[in-house]
Amino acid sequence: TCQAEVTVEDNIPPVANCQDITIQLNSVGNPIISANAINNGSNDACGIDTMYLDQTEFDCSQVGDNTVTLTVIDVNNNTSSCTGIVTVQDNIPPIANCQDIIIQLDSMGNASISPLDINLGSEDNCAIDNYVLDQTDFDCSMLGPNLVTLTVTDVNGNSSTCTAIVTVEDVTPPIALCQDITISLNVLGNIEISANQIDNGTYDVCLLDTIYIDPAEFDCSQIGQNSVTLTAIDASGNISTCTAEVS
Repeated sequence: TCQAEVTVEDNIPPVANCQDITIQLNSVGNPIISANAINNGSNDACGIDTMYLDQTEFDCSQVGDNTVTLTVIDVNNNTSSCTGIVTVQDNIPPIANCQDIIIQLDSMGNASISPLDINLGSEDNCAIDNYVLDQTDFDCSMLGPNLVTLTVTDVNGNSSTCTAIVTVEDVTPPIALCQDITISLNVLGNIEISANQIDNGTYDVCLLDTIYIDPAEFDCSQIGQNSVTLTAIDASGNISTCTAEVS
C-alpha cells in the first residue's frame, strides 16, 4: 500500500444573475439600495460568501437609467459579476408656499406682479424649475381682495399649488380741474351754483365718487370775485381740490 494527498479545489465561479429595478427618490432626494435589490438568484455550487454593488446611493442628478454592477464572490473566492439597470424616479411634488400681498395701482390704473411676489419659500427634494401665477395683471375693476393661484413645478415635472390674496388698492387721487365763471344774482339778490358749473373735466384713474364746492351760495354781499374750492373724492376715498374764481 501507499498513501497520497488529494487536494480538492473549487475553481468554478458563481453564476451571477441581475435584475433591473425602479426606485423612487425620497423626501431628501437620496435613496440607498442593497445588493439584494439587484440580485436575481445568483448561485454557486459550494456557496456564496459575499455580494456587493459598485453603487448603492442615488440622488437627484441621477434621475433616469443608471447601470450598476453586482459582484458575487463564493466561499472559495471565485468571482463573477453582472449588470442591472436602476431607474431612478422623482414622484414627489414640490411644497408650494404662498403669501398674501397688497399692491397699489399706478397712475394709469394698472399694476403687475410676478410669481416670486407670491412665493414664500416653496421647496422641492430636487430643484424647482418654474413658478406660474394664474393672474399677474390688475386694474380698477379688481380693487379689493383677489384670489390667485401659484403653480410650482420641479425639474422632474411634478407640480403643486397654493393660493394667496392679492389686495389691490387705488392710492392715486383724482385730478381736480376748475374753471372760473361769472354769474348773475336773481331778483331776490341771491343764487346757488352747482359743482358741475365749476368743474372743468375733473377725472380719476378709476372712478369718481363725489364732487362738491364750497361756497355754493352767493348774495349781494359777495358781488365781485369769490374764491370757490372744488373737492373731488374717488371711490377709494382719495381726495384732491382746485379753486376757481366766481364773479
